[in-house]
Amino acid sequence: MNKKNATIYDISKKLGVSVATVSRALNDHPRISQATKELVKKTAKEMNYKQNNLAKALKSGETKNVGIIVPFINTNFFSSVIRGIEEELSPFGYHVIICQSHEDVNIEKKHLNTLLNAQVDGIFMSVSKTTLDTDHIQNILDTTNTPIIFFDRKKDIKGISTVTIDDYRGGYIATEHLIKEGYKNICHFSGDLNLEIYQNRLNGYKQALIDHNLTVKEDNIITTGSSIDAGIEAIKTLWDQKSVPDAIFSSSDFAALGACQELKKRKIKIPQEVAVIGFSNEPFTQFMELPISSVDQTPVTMGKMAGQVFLESVKENGSGVSTEKKVVLAPQIYIRKSSKRRQL
Repeated sequence: MNKKNATIYDISKKLGVSVATVSRALNDHPRISQATKELVKKTAKEMNYKQNNLAKALKSGETKNVGIIVPFINTNFFSSVIRGIEEELSPFGYHVIICQSHEDVNIEKKHLNTLLNAQVDGIFMSVSKTTLDTDHIQNILDTTNTPIIFFDRKKDIKGISTVTIDDYRGGYIATEHLIKEGYKNICHFSGDLNLEIYQNRLNGYKQALIDHNLTVKEDNIITTGSSIDAGIEAIKTLWDQKSVPDAIFSSSDFAALGACQELKKRKIKIPQEVAVIGFSNEPFTQFMELPISSVDQTPVTMGKMAGQVFLESVKENGSGVSTEKKVVLAPQIYIRKSSKRRQL
């Protein structure tokens, strides 16, 4: 037979103390002595007492839950950001609810409504590539006090803090590396330009060429998806057009991997004939037979910073002040065999 859960009234009766004392002891009230707290908690455990978290949340105004919305969870980048957020918030008693938009703004909207109905204390978002209109996000700001923090993929909305890396700088240093290795006809796989991160990486690529007196050729800019197949198709397109580059800077590691596969299939030597560098520093890039150079986005650090921004917003809201924060992290470049013409 299941043991019936006790209530604070049962604990109060057994110990001969007031219900208020039991409640305060269970919630670590500073006016209750440590000895009383320990006795009450020990008795509560013995009597199979389970705290009503919903009632506690309604009373305190906090659920200690936060929502995280990402396009997909099955990439090292997004799973590492989630890890960083969780590691930062867990010591403060927060739990995370993870949602995937699958790059669909309608699914994104549904997840936002679900999280709001669950009364989460905050929402972390990396917007989908189909999020062109942001009214659904603005509405949250206008009608609730729930803080929203954008990470990686963001929209410029007043009142929302952001944590990103300097994608422009990442695009610049990747392209400059190729130039310094002696490559001159550098192609760029841009990614979906509806997203600001890919616009910034493209602009960094262009500026690096300009700064080194190289021509920006529009035929060398290929809009691709962030998949292996997209990289394969991009190489086919370039070769069909006879617009053959001597180097490729891809805004996606997966597209870079696809490019390497198709180049190898065509018996084109990497990096002697065509160099390749990607973006994100996915784990597979360093463990391949031909390791792929990549720009690292420091995702765990990004997650931790997003968590810190949230904790600061909670503290500020308690004081009646809220400050919009813009955190920009520095990208790091990892040079491997796929782009180093002068091998060590």
